[in-house]
Amino acid sequence: MIPLPGQPDGVPWPTEEWPEGPLPDGVRIGPLLERTFDDAGPLAVTYAVVVVHQGKLVAERYGGQLEHFDRPPDAVTLDTPLLSWSMAKSMLHAVVGLLVGAGRLDLNAPAAVPEWADAEDPRHAITLRQLLAMRDGLDFVEDYVDDRVSDVINMLFGDGQGDMAHFAADRPLAAPPGRRFNYSSGTSNIISAVVARTVGPGESYARFLHERLFGPIGMASADPEFDQAGTWVASSYVRATARDFARFGYLYLRDGRWEGRRLLPEGWVDYGRTMVSDDPEDGLYGAHWWGVAGDTRGTFRASGYEGQSITICPALDLLVVRLGKTAIAHGPELVAWRAEMVRAFAQA
Repeated sequence: MIPLPGQPDGVPWPTEEWPEGPLPDGVRIGPLLERTFDDAGPLAVTYAVVVVHQGKLVAERYGGQLEHFDRPPDAVTLDTPLLSWSMAKSMLHAVVGLLVGAGRLDLNAPAAVPEWADAEDPRHAITLRQLLAMRDGLDFVEDYVDDRVSDVINMLFGDGQGDMAHFAADRPLAAPPGRRFNYSSGTSNIISAVVARTVGPGESYARFLHERLFGPIGMASADPEFDQAGTWVASSYVRATARDFARFGYLYLRDGRWEGRRLLPEGWVDYGRTMVSDDPEDGLYGAHWWGVAGDTRGTFRASGYEGQSITICPALDLLVVRLGKTAIAHGPELVAWRAEMVRAFAQA
């Protein structure tokens, strides 16, 4: 595993403002930025790209507009809160780490889920570790197109939206816990409800997020969304500026430390970026973080629907945030774009 780099000497932490610097000599990412901001190209709409190298913001660009039903569209700027989609799952990994570090949650114990409280229920044995690895065995269909079969559409927008964790936890097993990988937004909301029962739902949960995670790293724009049961919809819903998403990625690039203080337990970032599944369709997966197939630089990422991503490359002390709307069919082009961004720094 590639070691995570420490904070460079003389570079301030970005709690208040991102320190800025030039691109390193020989790094040419202009054509890559032009490609991703070409609305007529395969990547379609890109709202924001933020590039951080060796602790400094070295490139940044914004584009596109956010449409609204009740007012004219807004041009996207550095102050525009943008939707995380499933990048929120990686933030949930951090929240669980805070509670594990405090001794309030146990990764290896059966998860405290009311729907499985009966010891005779075969789901009762599912652990928090299995949930974070998406290896819980639950029968949950993550389909973003066909609402006739999709559990995630029904959970987020249909019958399950009032209490999303209950909707997901009510699903039966499709495989023994730990046996198979199945990427599931329902699983993340089950974990989020475990957190809610630990710190308190609704306002108590929101206060915990801001005081223990968002606040300490300067994510002032972060706005998590909750369902009617008071559970953070950690599968999908945090709005924040691109710079604030970069702050979250930077916490992981710096091994869970911030301004000389350890926020996440020692080894927690390594746990998230240790890949435990290699799914032919979905790729490499750790604990609510994605890996990069064929990469030799330790690159890992948070990833969301329509191409949201926080790409973290420890070997290069590099972080790239990209937010936008790319169709699933053009996912391979986006994978290639992210890889080319990393290579541009590696070849310099």
